[in-house]
Amino acid sequence: MKKAFTNMFLLDGSEDMIPRSGCAVLVDGETISAVLPETECDFQGYEKIDLNGAYLMPGLINLHVHIPASGKPRKKPTDAKKAVRLATANSLTRKYMEHMYKVYCRTELLSGVTTFRSVGGVEHYDTWIRDLINAGRAVGPRILAADMAISVPGGHMAGSLAYEAITPEEAVQFVHRISEYKPDLIKLMITGGVMDATVKGEPGVLKMSPLIVRQACAEAHKLGYHVAAHAESPEGVRIALENGVDTIEHGAKPDAEILQLFREKGAVHVATISPALPYALFDPAVSHVDETGQYNGKVVFDGIVECAKQCLANDIPVGLGTDTGCPFVTHYDMWREVHYFHKCCGVSKAFALYTATKRNAQIAGLGNVTGSIEAGKCADFIVSAKNPLEHLSALRSLSMVVAKGNIIRNPQIKKMPQVEEELDKFLSM
Repeated sequence: MKKAFTNMFLLDGSEDMIPRSGCAVLVDGETISAVLPETECDFQGYEKIDLNGAYLMPGLINLHVHIPASGKPRKKPTDAKKAVRLATANSLTRKYMEHMYKVYCRTELLSGVTTFRSVGGVEHYDTWIRDLINAGRAVGPRILAADMAISVPGGHMAGSLAYEAITPEEAVQFVHRISEYKPDLIKLMITGGVMDATVKGEPGVLKMSPLIVRQACAEAHKLGYHVAAHAESPEGVRIALENGVDTIEHGAKPDAEILQLFREKGAVHVATISPALPYALFDPAVSHVDETGQYNGKVVFDGIVECAKQCLANDIPVGLGTDTGCPFVTHYDMWREVHYFHKCCGVSKAFALYTATKRNAQIAGLGNVTGSIEAGKCADFIVSAKNPLEHLSALRSLSMVVAKGNIIRNPQIKKMPQVEEELDKFLSM
């Protein structure tokens, strides 16, 4: 059915977007057919949807999600291997995991995320839920799925959300095993993470050898896949870039050599400020992180922010993702990552929104599909009562989500009160 969205302020997703009034967005099926002044529209054959002066903008795009985890705070570190073994132990536990996959994907959509990249999940369940959503048998965003990542023994998420490759040859074999389910990208775990570190001041220790990185990237590229890499130290970022990685997930403080590698390789930085903030800035009584973890969390937090700032200053593309699944990082708070990007990296609200929409779409290879309100693009957009260019928190409660032309009115999300309370303390930072 044809729909015409009228009586609203339009934020089109462009870099310097400003609210435009008097426009109508015409949708035919899944596609935006036209964006015109209302006075020039022939509404015959269209269902008119009056938005009563609300703000319409492109759906948010989240470039870094781990679907199986909720972001619920923990009092002590979780044994990820044990958790995955339990989730896949039998048909009953698998059914429960499948249910949670559906719940979390629906939550992403109801929060305004109309597209996301999954970058490390259980077995092949990321492509499973992607295909289920595409077939109309589940509700959720458009998903670019990586399925299992590739790590090394003792590496980040090894044995849980990532295969353990001992040799370059094994890494190549894992690339082929992952490709059997037709993923959209390949993920490598090149360094450790904050909680992997055992020494104060040494988060993001290099775990994967340059040769494994090089051969895994070469094989992935041969098969037509881009490669994303978990890297949280300057050494890890440098090794990733030198050996063929396309997107640096998280990042670290760059030097001149790293910035030059970004430019030479045409690589992208995907900033994830949300997961580092609780480790770095929360009261340890709330985060339940020890002194070493908090110190290392601050190193990673500062590194991610500095990497984004330096990349922006050098015309290197920067995208945004939440790293959902980490403690205090939920499936409904992409808007907070946009806010942190604005506050910590000093970009305008318009640029932050552009990054979370049109820019992220370009980085994901979907620039001709979604990310902006233009004729020919997919009808993926969100509606808020207040202007997000005045307060980005306007996006925490939406009046409408439209995904591939399907309308969800007054989306309701079950939120975690403790998470909301603690994170709201940093809205004015």
